This record gives sequence, C-alpha cells and structure tokens, in this order.
Amino acid sequence: MKRIYLDYAATTPTDPEVVKAMLPYFTDSFGNPSSIYSYGQENKGAVSESRTKVATLIGARDEEIVFTGGGTEADNAALQGVAFANQSKGNHIITSSIEHHAVIETCEFLDKWGFSTTYLSVDEHGLTDPDEFRNAITDKTILISVMLANNEVGTVEPIAELAGIARKAGILFHTDAVQAVGHIPVDVNALGVDLLSISAHKLNGPKGVGALYIRKGTRLIPFMHGGGQEGRRRAGTENVPGIVGFGRAAELAGQELDQEAERLTNLRERLISGLQERIDHIRLNGHPVNRLPNNVNISVEYVEGESMLLNLDLEGICASSGSACTSGSLEPSHVCLAMGLPHEQAHGSLRLTLGKWTEEQDIERVLEVLPGIVAKLRAMSPLLKSKR
Repeated sequence: MKRIYLDYAATTPTDPEVVKAMLPYFTDSFGNPSSIYSYGQENKGAVSESRTKVATLIGARDEEIVFTGGGTEADNAALQGVAFANQSKGNHIITSSIEHHAVIETCEFLDKWGFSTTYLSVDEHGLTDPDEFRNAITDKTILISVMLANNEVGTVEPIAELAGIARKAGILFHTDAVQAVGHIPVDVNALGVDLLSISAHKLNGPKGVGALYIRKGTRLIPFMHGGGQEGRRRAGTENVPGIVGFGRAAELAGQELDQEAERLTNLRERLISGLQERIDHIRLNGHPVNRLPNNVNISVEYVEGESMLLNLDLEGICASSGSACTSGSLEPSHVCLAMGLPHEQAHGSLRLTLGKWTEEQDIERVLEVLPGIVAKLRAMSPLLKSKR
C-alpha cells in the first residue's frame, strides 16, 4: 500500500536538493562561524549567503534577518523582545483569537508580567475585521500580532491593511508567516510589517531552524543571551547545516512558487469539490477564496475528527484534525470555535494539506476512501442517532 502524506502544514519532507546542500556542513565544513581561522570564516560565509537567500524570498535586507531555532522561537523573540523593550511606553498587546499557540501562549506569559492582551474575534471564514482591529487600539498599545495565514483553516488575513492601520498609530506590527512563506508571495515592504516569523521545515527545509525578520530600526530586547551572534540579537552558535538548508529551501521555493501555487490550487479545488459531491453535511472551513493554495479543512457532521484520522491512517493516508502542536488534545480546535462552529462540528474537523510531492492520484485516493469511512462512522455515531 502506498502511503499518502497530506499533512504538509505540520511539516514537509526535506527536499533532496536541500539535504545535498547541508551534508558538507556536518563533516568537512564543521567550523564555528565565530572562529577567525579559515574553517570558521568559510562557514561564516555560508551563513551570510543563506541569509541573503532567505531575505530575497521575502523582500528584506540581509541584515534584517535573524536566524532562530524555528517559528516558535521567532514568535517568542518578536513578542517578548518588543514588549519588554517598549514597556515604558505602554503594556497593551493586540492579537487574534485564531493565532498559533506560539503567539497565544506567549501573550499569556506576558500578561503575567504586567501586560494586557486583547484577542480580536474573526468572522465565519476566519477573517479579522479591520474596524474591530482599529477600535481595539489604545494609547497603551505597543505591539500587534496577527498571522498572515492560518495554520488550521488556511485563511489569508488582510495584513497589509491591518499593518497600515498600526503604522498610522505608531504601533509595531508582527505577523506569524510560518504557513505562508514559500507558498504565496510574501514581501515585507508590501505588507508593511515590522517583524515576521518563518520556519524552514514548512517549505521543504530542515527542522530546527527558522528566522525572524526585524525591520531596520525596530527596537527589541534579545530573547537569547550568551553571545554576540546574529548581530547580538540571538545568542548561540549558529546551526550552520540547518541555516544552509534553510537558504537552499528558500531559494527553491522562490523559483517554484508561482508554478507550484497554481498546481496545488488546482488539486485543492479538485479535492474540495469532490468531497462536497460525495459527502453530505460537510462544511468547508476557512475563506473559500482567500486561502492558502494547499489547504483543505472540512467539518464533517456527526463524526469525530480523530476517528476519521485513524481510519484514514489504516488506508495509508496521513492527515490531521488541526495544528500538530495540539495533536492528541481532546479539546476542539480553538480556531473552529472562534469562527463560530458548534463544539460537535469543531470536533469533526479534518485538515488535508498538500505539498510538493502530492499527486493527482493521491487526491483521487482520498475521494475514493473517505466517503466510505464517513458512512461507516456515521452508522455508529450517537450524534447522528440523536438527530433522528
């Protein structure tokens, strides 16, 4: 049985070209970039070259890219760094109710240190309302963080509009772009953001490395201490193989972005229409148009998401019910609940995310087996029986 991987939002396979680029830096080119001799300086050059590649992908300057241990660290560094650096100006933070837990839990942490967070609601598609956003701003607001694209339902937020409102009010704006970079065009200047988080393993790069874009002139207190690396903004010996892999992945993503987005959008639409034709009482979660090209998230009434996942796995199909960071939780998706879904529908959510190695026959296989799985589970469902 061929295994079909449809959980690219959780992580992506590392591109063989990326692995090839990384390999020398585990063995022959093993030097510490902070060392002044040739081994170190060669690797310092490799880090610099990768920084350029990542910066190019998002339209940034090289010196505005700080390498981190991943997207979660980038989010923490942005929120904590800006909050503590601007504490004398105010203590109010604004974010959305559908953020990744790396943002939500960081805000909860900051609240314990004297900050106050406002969580913006979203509509039934997961979109933030610019008017509510504008009205939430106070004279104490020092930071706003709204994700570019949602990791569960794929909705792409109106970040340029929101960041423009923040800029007029003189407030720093951060966006978690982990799901977006490498999948849709992202330009930090067009968006108007001050900080932006990226993770390599979401765009066919290695795990354990990410980046935080920090617009020149943005003041923040370093999240990591202990050395002068990354322009004294992130201490610790650089993960050279990971950074080189990140750079190569960013380079490939930029080269393939338009073609791959079109291909995945076509596969996505085939999957959505096929599921809607074959299964009744399902709901597409997220915006029907303004969504990531690779994201399909549905709620299936009268069926629990975990049951669908287990049955799909028996058929060799890997999917998820939401964020990988909350996998195993019995709680329904906070994103679906924020969009107004009742608990039973939120429990029945299924996320199918596509990627570079997804083929048309993979989509057809899902359309072949999922309707039968749903029918079998509904036949046993107490939820459906209670409706009759």
